[in-house]
Amino acid sequence: MASVIFFFSSFSPSHLHFPSLLPMPPPFPSFVNSEKKSFSNSLNLVDKTLIGAISGVLSFGLLLHSPSSVALDYSAVDFFSLSSHSLPSSSLSDSSASCIDEDELHEFGSSETVSSPATNEDIVREAWEIVNDSFLDSGRNRWSPEAWKQRQEDITNISIQTRSKAHNIIRRMLASLGDPYTRFLPPAEFSKMARYDMTGIGINLREVPDDNGVMKIKVLGLLLDGPAHLAGVRQGDEIVAVNGVDAGGKSAFEVSSLLQGPNETLVTVKVMHGNCGPVESIQVQRQVLARTPVFYRLEQMDATSSVGYIRLKEFNGLAKKDLVTATKRLEAMGASYFILDLRDNLGGLVQAGIEIAKLFLNEGSTVIYTVGRDPQYQKTVVADAEPLVKAPVVVLVNKRTASASEIVASSLHDNCKAVLVGERTYGKGLIQSVFELHDGSGVAVTVGKYVTPNHKDINGNGIEPDFQSFPAWSDVTERLSQCSILRQG
Repeated sequence: MASVIFFFSSFSPSHLHFPSLLPMPPPFPSFVNSEKKSFSNSLNLVDKTLIGAISGVLSFGLLLHSPSSVALDYSAVDFFSLSSHSLPSSSLSDSSASCIDEDELHEFGSSETVSSPATNEDIVREAWEIVNDSFLDSGRNRWSPEAWKQRQEDITNISIQTRSKAHNIIRRMLASLGDPYTRFLPPAEFSKMARYDMTGIGINLREVPDDNGVMKIKVLGLLLDGPAHLAGVRQGDEIVAVNGVDAGGKSAFEVSSLLQGPNETLVTVKVMHGNCGPVESIQVQRQVLARTPVFYRLEQMDATSSVGYIRLKEFNGLAKKDLVTATKRLEAMGASYFILDLRDNLGGLVQAGIEIAKLFLNEGSTVIYTVGRDPQYQKTVVADAEPLVKAPVVVLVNKRTASASEIVASSLHDNCKAVLVGERTYGKGLIQSVFELHDGSGVAVTVGKYVTPNHKDINGNGIEPDFQSFPAWSDVTERLSQCSILRQG
């Protein structure tokens, strides 16, 4: 089984007015370059364990929960896929684990995965319990624990003769919640979602602490017979380096970005097999086409100052890396101001948005808050380094600026690092997880939401810009200065 994050982006003409120094958005620049409770019944089904939660228009993290594999806990920023020999989460996260060879891992994993086939009734009750444990009402006031408990009583002790009828019952249950993002996924649709590979070589990564608390990048799961698996990468391997770049100190997201590249090109991955096995350099051929979402150019304002214009079309695995490259090049060319164009950017990988927001914030500044019924969704995300640039920033937004784009826009705005220009944003701040049911179908469930550093709920509200038309740069610097004074006071 495998899982995926979808991300879509589109581009349409802007309605903003700009001064002559910045033409209406590209003509692309001449230099273009460089995202439970366990289900208790007679079958003793495998516990449902969260492995992904992604916000965004058509953006999902998936939770795998299959009789043939043990689902492992994963961060809320990436997707996950498992081979038929899955490593129990305790084996990856226990920093005191002794060295175990691959055969022992497979034997250990297989002992955890024995399960009987699920009945139609089991599938319906399983979907009910996922909602009961994780669903967060998005504000339509149609959810209550009491009403949902009544749903359980309605489906208890009924005989469901066909799988099709079971799926229809699940559809009706989910529709009763009144949440447009919580829905049933037939097996064929779930299977299509499960094919996407963020790294391009068929592996998924996780940060795991060693005995000293130092984070290691481990292969959490891999596609059976995928490029990495065929080349010799195995479950539990530690990623030591990618193309000679040391993986030490990097996040799983950053290492995944390093692995990406054009289709059919080779990437050299240095791995340590097992907990303390041999180190091997393995060449793997990529099987996806990674495209940059970043376009940039330098606009001359006058004889002494110029503006670095960066358009970000979507948040994918290349977004942060390519935006850093573009920003550094523009700064080297003399940019004294920056424009980040997020118009018509519907989102994508939320973690890409979070990482990009961090680039502009002071260390310790709040990027975003997450809220949910489950404590694992109640988090404060903060910047962990000094900002990439300190120049004033304008973020362009419109009504199609959504999800991860809204996280970036609100984070920079609330931390007094940017002013927003354009239209009120879309207002999509919910987190969905996709849970796989035991028959290969799935349910996408709203499990949390994002709240800005100034404690404003993005979902359904959007973000109001500071200016509707492009201001003078003196107004931009004045607004940012006043914001900082108020924030400190």
